[in-house]
Amino acid sequence: MKKAFLRRWSLLSVTLGLCLMLPVSPAVSQPLPETDAGEVMAFQANDPYENWNRKVYRFNDTIDRWFLKPVAQTYRTITPDFVDRGITNFFGNLDEVRNFVNSLLQLKGESAVVAAGRFTYNTVFGLAGFIDVATVFDLPARPEDFGQTLGHWGVGSGPYLVIPLLGPSTPRRLGGYGADLLVLPSLWDNVDSPYNYYARGVQLVDRRADLIPAESFISGDSYTFVRNAFLQRREFLINDGVVVEDPFASGDDELMLEDF
Repeated sequence: MKKAFLRRWSLLSVTLGLCLMLPVSPAVSQPLPETDAGEVMAFQANDPYENWNRKVYRFNDTIDRWFLKPVAQTYRTITPDFVDRGITNFFGNLDEVRNFVNSLLQLKGESAVVAAGRFTYNTVFGLAGFIDVATVFDLPARPEDFGQTLGHWGVGSGPYLVIPLLGPSTPRRLGGYGADLLVLPSLWDNVDSPYNYYARGVQLVDRRADLIPAESFISGDSYTFVRNAFLQRREFLINDGVVVEDPFASGDDELMLEDF
């Protein structure tokens, strides 16, 4: 137990060092809701530390533009599409354990069964997860993380934060990320050093590469767009896709944008 915990702390430090500047954790397999870009920009976020957040955002963006994005672009160029998809599917399959545990913690029996079924189907019939056969069997992923679990039980999101190297977050999301990585069961515990670090590096580059096409959706002020899209995405996940009235909406129809 102690060895596994120390390994997770080590893995956390490496993950931070790898500049994991992703707006969403491993929930890429669930589609985003159809959203108008004007709604994204009109969303009034709880962002009392905007001045500081913008400075950190510029810092993260500089690292991304000069280091992570060029690596991801090279990865997209040299990696065949079916290999790229297989790598994404493989890491997504590992996350089904997290989805299963958090579904149980939220008392979502159906989602827990779906996560267990997806992991079984994809591991046995999908070449250890490289092929997402579960989706073919009408079992799409239902991403769950401990941040969503906290939200499910009434823990508030808190103010929007931009974390150096980690990117968009909130206190609830950040605490949930730490719990998922350090406390809850994970298949990563079975991967010895240094292979777990190599695998995390590949996962990081693969995720950043998958986000490149989404950059074309950004319009207007990029900081505002990324912030609002992140917060709306998190609420979408916590509410299981159920659209609820936004308590921060301003109703100002003059705030920008086209389709997102």
